[in-house]
Amino acid sequence: MSLTVSNGARAAEVLGIRGCDVDWGNQQVRVIRKGTRAEQWLPASNSAFVWLRLYLAEIGGVAPADPLWVTLRRRRGEDGELVRVPLNYEALRAMLRRANAKLGTNWSMHDLRHTCALRMAADQDVSLRDVQTILGHTHLETTAEVYLVEEERHTVERVAEHLARLEEPKPPPAPVSTGYRAADLAVLFGDGVLGDQDLADGVLGDGVLG
Repeated sequence: MSLTVSNGARAAEVLGIRGCDVDWGNQQVRVIRKGTRAEQWLPASNSAFVWLRLYLAEIGGVAPADPLWVTLRRRRGEDGELVRVPLNYEALRAMLRRANAKLGTNWSMHDLRHTCALRMAADQDVSLRDVQTILGHTHLETTAEVYLVEEERHTVERVAEHLARLEEPKPPPAPVSTGYRAADLAVLFGDGVLGDQDLADGVLGDGVLG
């Protein structure tokens, strides 16, 4: 679950990971993309790799060519030894049903993928093209649908903040500067338009010309 919510891989892509598809040094996993069947390395969170290490310690590890995810049940192989059964989609759904029953939730693998997409879309340092690549979308329009849902939510938040700013008290306007030189006024208005008495009466200081 931690792996899926950190990189948005589809259920079939997660279930197809083998032991050799885990890059511990770079904290990446390799998946086979649904539809294109292309191989792609995806990043995963620190916590996902912590859980993965604990999981492998519990089951005793997996061989490079073996499926990464297995069930608690064992069956006898061709050599007669007990081997673990690979986790398939129906077993994964059963696991989620048990977890949802205990938590009182209704989460699915797609919910985890969608959560990952929304988190990336909300990060200003992650581009829409980055989100498309990680999610494995063929068309950018598909990614944009996820992005626009998140952007609409943030638009409402930004407008609400704008309205709140309008309610804030405004600072008083700065006083109009005084002390215009008569020579400058003469250039603007011509000689004789304003007399000395006008300046003395404080017309300019009252902001009539300012």
